This record gives sequence, structure tokens and C-alpha cells, in this order.
Amino acid sequence: MDFRWLLVHLLPSIGFILALALLSHILRERRPPTSTLAWLMAIIFIPYLGVPLYLIFGGRKMLDKAGTKPELAQDRSRPLNDAHIRDAVLLEPDSGISPPSANNRVTFLLKGEQAFETIVDLIHQASHSIFVATFILGKDETGSAIVHALAEKASQGLTVCLLLDALGSVRISQKFLSPLLAAGGRVAFFMPMIHLPFRGRANLRNHRKMLICDNRSAIIGGMNLASEYMGPREVAGRWQDLSLLVQGPVIDHITDVFRSDWKFASKALLDGHPTTDSATQFETSGVTQLVASGPDVRNDSLRNAILTEIFRAERRIWVTTPYFVPDEMLLEALCIAVRRHVDVSIIIPKKSNHRLADLVREGYLTRLQESGADVWLYEPRMLHAKAILVDDSLAMVGSANMDMRSLLLNYEIALCLYDADAIGQLESWMFDLIRKDCSARQRQPKRSFGLIESVGRLFAPLL
Repeated sequence: MDFRWLLVHLLPSIGFILALALLSHILRERRPPTSTLAWLMAIIFIPYLGVPLYLIFGGRKMLDKAGTKPELAQDRSRPLNDAHIRDAVLLEPDSGISPPSANNRVTFLLKGEQAFETIVDLIHQASHSIFVATFILGKDETGSAIVHALAEKASQGLTVCLLLDALGSVRISQKFLSPLLAAGGRVAFFMPMIHLPFRGRANLRNHRKMLICDNRSAIIGGMNLASEYMGPREVAGRWQDLSLLVQGPVIDHITDVFRSDWKFASKALLDGHPTTDSATQFETSGVTQLVASGPDVRNDSLRNAILTEIFRAERRIWVTTPYFVPDEMLLEALCIAVRRHVDVSIIIPKKSNHRLADLVREGYLTRLQESGADVWLYEPRMLHAKAILVDDSLAMVGSANMDMRSLLLNYEIALCLYDADAIGQLESWMFDLIRKDCSARQRQPKRSFGLIESVGRLFAPLL
């Protein structure tokens, strides 16, 4: 057989048929028009690059696969009998949105050293189980210290489960994890990079950060387990980030999310353990609500929750995010809020760790400023915190950036806080960022946008 004939005639025909199949698949998917257009253009104009990229990274929702994940448990917290508190809750329970729970205690972890010390203390104090999920486990002093602390508890007979994202922790080897594995700990990697076509798993990352000890204490937020985010001592250039120490009934919902993710990644159930007991309740109002978003949730729950907050805001919407690449609806909602005389302020790093994201954000920020919003540039170092403050009624802290990847593709988690004290703490923290470390962004004239920014915005849904 003449293989040159095969290459010249047969392969282009196969590629054409495959491209048609992919175009049909893309058009039938529920995705934003900008994302659909970006993939269509990539496949039509650069098929030799667009087709393999879509086979690896394409796809957004995995509802068929989601059916294999355990159902989230029923709410076991005290009912919200206080009518004033019930009225303050903005989000109706839905797919990915847990029922609100009262009597929780929340502590803000504002520095990486504080977060690291809290994590190590919780691990050392654990007596039954330790569940950890992170996007990045650092192959550094911080990651090594946490692995060895987990190994020590596993050697004492505790159930220790470490869930890592296959892309975010791609540098982590079996050798690095060997102390934990040898001690009886369990490790699973979420979403392998190699997968069957049309499954889209390589593009759908688990960006959630959770640590749960004995179903009594949990940490969630933006910090990964690496030296850039946290460590035993202060180091120059460590990123500014934010996480929460949570205690109370909402931990039942956090644990449910971890159990579901663990079952999906490891194919093993976490059952028959004391963590099935309901979490301790505190004599505080502490009303919170957990939002889990991702390909396993029918709706875009986190994005929809943020939209709900924006449309209901009356006085202010303050957003802290490392990257600002919203979809058209979110951007327009913020612009409309400004025109309703709502104080819209965006706090972002002056220079993030992703140059392309910095280029793409410029058009979005300028459009927002043209409507009258304020944009503050955090100058000292990378700002990695993700938080939203709405009026005096709601604060949200979690793992999601204000970009299309986090809100429409990744597995994310966030905690809504309706407690006045927690809202006040977040307000003070954001105000200090602006007052001490930020400069106002100068509005860029429209003519200054170059070809790179324009093309980057077109392909923003793929970032």
C-alpha cells in the first residue's frame, strides 16, 4: 500500500468528517455563545490545531458522569426560625446550592503563615479522619511538611485521604507521596489528562480547596498547599490570599462535597466512619450557605449565585479576584449595577502571574470603568484572594476567580456568609487593601487596545 496516497487522500477526508462531527457536537452543547464561537473558529480556520485541542480540552458539563457521584446529604442543621435571618438569605437551595445553616463559627485566615499553622494544628489534633483536597500541592517545604504531618496521623490509624488535581499537581510523584502512602494514607488524582474523545475531562479541573478534620473543623478558600500561598515562616513575595476556618453544621455540606469528589476520583466510598456524624453546633447565629459549582452540577450555580447578588445589590458590590475575565452577562450586570448607583469596586493585582490573563482583562476593566465603576490595582505582590461583598448582607469567599474558566468550567466551592461580624471583617480587610496597598487604575482610551488584546478577548472562554 502506498502510504503517501493514504496521507494525501484518506487522512484529509477523515479529518473533514471528524471536524463536521465536532462542529455538530459543539452546537448541541449548552455553552455561552462566545465559547461556542471561539471553538467553531478554531476548528474551521485552524483545524489541525483546533480538532485535537477540542478532543483534549472540549466539553463543559458532564451530567452523565455526574450521575455516578454520590448525592449530597440532606441538611442536618437547625432550621432557620428567625424570620429576619431567613429574609437575609439570598440564595434558594438548588443544584449545587446547599440549604443555609445556622450556628456556625467562621475565622478569617488572612496570611499564609496563619493558614499553615492552623492547618498543621488541625492535622495534629485530629483523632478520626483527615480529608484534604487541593488544586496544587507544592513540591517544596510547605507541601513536604503537610505530607509528613498527614503521614504521621495515618500511621496512628486515622483515615487520611488526599485528593489532588491531575493538572495542578502534575509535578507530584509517587516518591514525594511515599511517606503518606507507606503510612496507610490514601491518595487520588482528579481528572486524568488522557481521556476518551468527547469526554472533555482534561479541560475540567478540580479547583476546590478543602481540609476537613473529624467533621468538626474545615478550611476552604483560595490557598493551595504550596509555598507561594502559605508556609511556616514569612517569606518575601508570598502571595496575598484568603481562606476560612469553619466550624459548625455547614461542615456536613463541605464533607458531602469531598465525599462525592473522592468517590468520583478514586472509585471508593468513604463510609462507615465517625465523619458521618453531624457536625457540632455553636450558640451563634453564624448563618452560612455552601455553593458547589462545576461540570457535575446541572446549573452554573456559582455564576448564578453571583448574578443574583449583583441584581439584588442596593449599595455596593466589592470584588477581589486575581483574574477578571467575566462572561458578557456578568459584565453587563455589573455595568447595570453602576447605573443603578451601586458602588462597584474591583480589586485585582497590578500584575498577576498570568500575562495573557492580564492582557485580556484590559477591555473588560475599561468597559466597567466607562460605566462608572472603580478598579483598584494591588501593587505589593500577587493578589490571589477570591471574595465578594454585597451591601451589608452577604460576603462570599471561596476558590473561584471572576473568570469564565472558574465560573463555567472548573469544579469550585464557595461559602456565603450572612453574619454581620463576618461581613464586617471582610469589609475591613478589603478596605485596608484599597487604602494601604492599591492605586486607582487609569482608564485606558479605546484606541490603545491592540490586536493581542482584541484576539485574546475573542478566545477568553478558552483561557
